[in-house]
Amino acid sequence: MSDTNNMVPEIRFREFSGGWREKTIGKVLSETNRAIVLQDDVEYELITVRRRNEGVVSRGHLYGRQILVKNYSQLEAGDFLISKRQVVHGATGIVPGSLDGAIVSNEYLVAVGNCDISTEFLALICKRPAMYRKFFLSSYGVVIEKLFFDAEDWKKRTITIPRLSEQTQIGSYFKSLDRMIELHQRKHDKLVTLKQAMLQKMFPQGGATIPEIRFNGFEGEWEPRMLGSLGNTFSGLSGKTKAAFGHGNGGYVTYMGVFSSPLSDESMTGLIEIDASQTEVEFGDVFFTTSSETPEDVGMSSVWVGKADNVYLNSFCFGFRPTTPVDHLFLAYVLRSQEFRKSISFLAQGISRFNISKRKTMEIELLLPCKKEQEKVGAYFHSVDRLIAKHATQLEKLKNIKSACLEKMFV
Repeated sequence: MSDTNNMVPEIRFREFSGGWREKTIGKVLSETNRAIVLQDDVEYELITVRRRNEGVVSRGHLYGRQILVKNYSQLEAGDFLISKRQVVHGATGIVPGSLDGAIVSNEYLVAVGNCDISTEFLALICKRPAMYRKFFLSSYGVVIEKLFFDAEDWKKRTITIPRLSEQTQIGSYFKSLDRMIELHQRKHDKLVTLKQAMLQKMFPQGGATIPEIRFNGFEGEWEPRMLGSLGNTFSGLSGKTKAAFGHGNGGYVTYMGVFSSPLSDESMTGLIEIDASQTEVEFGDVFFTTSSETPEDVGMSSVWVGKADNVYLNSFCFGFRPTTPVDHLFLAYVLRSQEFRKSISFLAQGISRFNISKRKTMEIELLLPCKKEQEKVGAYFHSVDRLIAKHATQLEKLKNIKSACLEKMFV
């Protein structure tokens, strides 16, 4: 038995005290096997357990006659599952209510709660590194993708658990945390889907000169303009070796800073020495990546909205500086619209790596509305992006809280 001080978690609910108890897994685990005789003309739902603790999900329906191996058992909502083939990759989880009555083969270990341990608490401790190690030590094989879980060996190992009442409290806390994470994830995903849909509907598509969705008060066709007629190009950093990067009082916009977002700023820069011979970026400059592993990703663009001096553009990019009045936010999003992305991907050349030329990019035609409509469209997409970023930040915070609690609320 470990020292009592080592049997108390760092963070604990106020009403609980005393040390947790170390017990053999096999003595607290209650396995179940609700064997079922498959009927040829009955349709059954089968499940799978995702890796990285991402839950139990359906993998479709089959009639009994289509299931060749017949040794299946039936599940109930709340059962805890371990995939014997994938447990070292975190394939464990609770059966949700929507999969009550689904069936599972003997490739899975099925456990239910009892007076010693709840399935919710078991699911939580199975997400911790200590249990991952036990899963690995109780698995055998040569290739990690094909390790097989020795459940009997695992059951000889020990876990440290509190009384059932404390387990229940901990389980409820993490369940509420998971609900908050799920809520923000849903909102984030809906906004991303909305943005993608509006990038198609608020810019003219397929030869049209008027968008499908438009703000009130605007009418008439958008004006076709060749991109190159709106400004001038400039090159990214030239003559720099790897040793030049990573230090200095200047900055350079990274490749991923251009690739990852329609707007780039100081948060997307690295360090480099100030060099008066290079082109310093200015507010409203457009950047294009020149190379990528797929034609769909080549020529991604970003507009510089940073305020810092002595910032330059990466050598794997080229810049475009508008000389014609055009809203910088509108430009950022029209260059990420479906029509423009199709045009620029069409220009990509290469086999193992794809490239675009500055000259050909400048020959792509854009459709522009009046400046006021540009400002409306640009502001709309910027507001959607801010909401997406807000939920992404909240998601990251909640996931970090969960990760910290998984470490500090257990022994």
